[in-house]
Amino acid sequence: MEILWFLIALVLLVSILGPYLRRRRGGVGIRQVAPGAPDAADPEAYGFVRQEEQDVRLPGADEELLHVLDVVQATQDWRAASRLLAETGKDGEVRWQRVQAFAGAASLELQERPGVGGAWLRAWRADAPKDAGGAAVHGEFLVQQAWRSSAAGTDDFRIILEEGLKVTEEAALLAPGDPVPYITQLAVARGLGYSHEQFDQVWAKVIDRAPQHMGAHLAALHYWCEKWHGSREEADHFATTAAARAPRGSLLAALPLFAVYEHVPDVVLVQDFFRTAVVSKATEGALYAVHSARPEDPMLAHVRHLLVWFLVRGERWGEAMHQLVHVDGHVGAVPWTLSGDPAAEYTVFRNLAVAGYEANGGSPVTLPR
Repeated sequence: MEILWFLIALVLLVSILGPYLRRRRGGVGIRQVAPGAPDAADPEAYGFVRQEEQDVRLPGADEELLHVLDVVQATQDWRAASRLLAETGKDGEVRWQRVQAFAGAASLELQERPGVGGAWLRAWRADAPKDAGGAAVHGEFLVQQAWRSSAAGTDDFRIILEEGLKVTEEAALLAPGDPVPYITQLAVARGLGYSHEQFDQVWAKVIDRAPQHMGAHLAALHYWCEKWHGSREEADHFATTAAARAPRGSLLAALPLFAVYEHVPDVVLVQDFFRTAVVSKATEGALYAVHSARPEDPMLAHVRHLLVWFLVRGERWGEAMHQLVHVDGHVGAVPWTLSGDPAAEYTVFRNLAVAGYEANGGSPVTLPR
């Protein structure tokens, strides 16, 4: 049995790395050399940071949030987090990301120090029960706890999600115009197995408040995927419809690429799968979305990270490098966060991009920034 598992692991490794280690379609393949050899690609020459310095908390820079997170975790005083959320607009992506970040920090603290970690969130709720930001973070925290600590479908999982639903309903009453509690409820709906009609009722509350919210669409897309309560066709329809209706400058044009990612098989048996029409069309749509988006769009980093994954798999080294210069240093995004070690997973793909870029004549001098 151990030999069988070894062979399966070997096949998986070869299926991922094999194409990059040989010549392909007139391009130059990546040649393996010893670390430190004169011909070895050096990511640091491009200004990229080391694996251990990658920040796994966020997909991109939010210095104000990171400062407050450091203060809250160092002092265990929730008031700085409350002030930041109170100053953050309710109708945009930033509030959703910040609520997720605070909830994730508390959840990871509790995981690392059971019974003790995340005490600042408990104090926040006890000291200021009518604080809308605290209620939103608490609801998101419970949902993350359910997915992180319990297997889907178990009694514990359902109990925690039901408590999360209760708290998000309270948060929605405290801030009627805020879409974030309802976006959190989309994950509850997925976990509790809402019918399509029940899910649509929650979705209507989201789009009434924030019809172009990219984070909300990503949360809803999970529900419509084949592995949850939809199908490949339903997920594709949801994504392409949203992209078609998106105004110029909206990152919703990249949503079909996320739908493709959700349905990529664990083992790709189709030759040149990442050059097929479906993948290429979704990739081009995402590249167009990135090119058209506002540079300060808080969801831009999410799209760039997924593009890196697809562009490297498609051996589009130069385009992958162009995305990397914008996101390196922060790796708290899909697909890396689905790995047990997001920084390590990201670094493998980044280093492949650097090696492929240099193998085809690129250098730090030729990389546009």
